[in-house]
Amino acid sequence: MDGQNLKNLQDSELLERYCAGQAEAFSVLLQRYQAPIFNFVLRSVGDPATAEDVVQDTFTRIIQKAGTFRSESKFSTWLYRIARNLCIDHARRMRHRRHRSLDVPGDRGDAEGSPLSERIAHPRPGTDAEAEAPALRDRIAEAVQNLPEEQREVFLMRQVQHLPYAEIGAITGSSENTAKSRMRYALLRLQELLADVAPDTEAMG
Repeated sequence: MDGQNLKNLQDSELLERYCAGQAEAFSVLLQRYQAPIFNFVLRSVGDPATAEDVVQDTFTRIIQKAGTFRSESKFSTWLYRIARNLCIDHARRMRHRRHRSLDVPGDRGDAEGSPLSERIAHPRPGTDAEAEAPALRDRIAEAVQNLPEEQREVFLMRQVQHLPYAEIGAITGSSENTAKSRMRYALLRLQELLADVAPDTEAMG
């Protein structure tokens, strides 16, 4: 099967073909998911170079564990779960490093190392609001960073990656209703944090 026809296959079919020895099938999966996974990871780790390393580790894990995938679950859910777990591992290492090395200020390896406005989606401003947009984006980004971790990751998966709640629940090891509840609490918290600018958080749900 040529590359064009491979692109028409479902994710699980591509992985099956890769496991059967058709290397081109994995290249299609890589092309399909490399950019979304990079954006997902970047918003967690905050640093592009670190994000590239995590993405490489993610797809390496996929290669190593390809034979263990069960097609009754979605490949994208499995992929995002592996990426999320690697981001969590990275965050733990960075917390440990900060505890061990207090004399190194401004460590850019953590999620606070990059401009906050680069790590969340934001409403598109109208023409009249363009001058105020950068400041508003920074305010929203800072508010999102101040959310509890469980709420923040659900908010980012939903608002930035546009993942369905059922898939968010599967990725985070919780239920669809739990994912919806965390999103609801995230929006309520954002309303509190941004009361003076009153963003349309209802539109983010």
